[in-house]
Amino acid sequence: MKFAYEDLSDGQFETLIVFVCQHLLGASVKGFAKGPDGGRDAKFVGTAELHPSKAAPWVGTTIVQAKHTNGYNRNFSEPDFFSAKSSNTVLGKEIPRIKKLRDSKQLDHYMLFANRRLAGNADNEIGEYLAAQCGIPASSIYLCGLEQLEVWLKTFPDVAGKADLDPVDSPLIVSPDDLAEVVQALARQKDEVSALLDDPPTTRVTYERKNALNNMSAEYARAQRKKYLKETVQIRAFLAAPENLELLRMYESVVDEFQLRIIAKRKDNQSFDDVMEYLVDQLFNRDPVLRQHAHKRLTRAVLFYMYWNCDIGEVGDAATD
Repeated sequence: MKFAYEDLSDGQFETLIVFVCQHLLGASVKGFAKGPDGGRDAKFVGTAELHPSKAAPWVGTTIVQAKHTNGYNRNFSEPDFFSAKSSNTVLGKEIPRIKKLRDSKQLDHYMLFANRRLAGNADNEIGEYLAAQCGIPASSIYLCGLEQLEVWLKTFPDVAGKADLDPVDSPLIVSPDDLAEVVQALARQKDEVSALLDDPPTTRVTYERKNALNNMSAEYARAQRKKYLKETVQIRAFLAAPENLELLRMYESVVDEFQLRIIAKRKDNQSFDDVMEYLVDQLFNRDPVLRQHAHKRLTRAVLFYMYWNCDIGEVGDAATD
């Protein structure tokens, strides 16, 4: 079973790993609640059932950690995750905790799971580094990336059900890929789009009525309109150009995904101010193109266009408003 792991919450990913480890190590694998974990998300004491093999299982205390990211196409070798020259990394910050557990005889074996790709050279380099820094035999360290995790989820098909994972239950997290292409293309051609009219794109509900329907605050709505209204006509002209048909299809795919996610995941009484800012944060966090300084304003303008153009959010009935 294949998940969009980046769409899971940290807690969902940790729960998934606990159930995988119950198959690998034993049913007594214990997950820990949120809070300071002292370098551990789960713990097993005893003789492992399957890991690393039935013939030569680990014996003693196994500490398990799960490191989740919402980023796409990430890997173990990225400098924010691991660097032998810096302690200011995801793994660097864990090493003192791991070492403390090892020194106090609370750790015999260490497993690290991450929703990142793990190449063979990175596996060797990081494993040897952890062994040297923490005083753990390399044979007692196991790193698991996406490739191996996929194998185990196919081997243990009941894990997803036990972890109560369902795509419908995933949080309001969206894919930035197509939007990044639209924004890049728009940034390249924006100066060539000269129309600057301030009229709404279609005769639908008024902006004020739409804001009321969607629980967008008057202050937020005014600020958005003041900053990005002129941009909407440029964006509309750009998407309507015959040569940009493929980009229009990408845009339509993006708004379909955003709208469905918003409908499914928006909390009762949640303001649309919060929805818009959440979308912006997710997009900037997940795509380096969109978070470039030159593209940040344009990304916000495209999101406002989606709202202004009634592509996202509740629309109501223009005939009665």
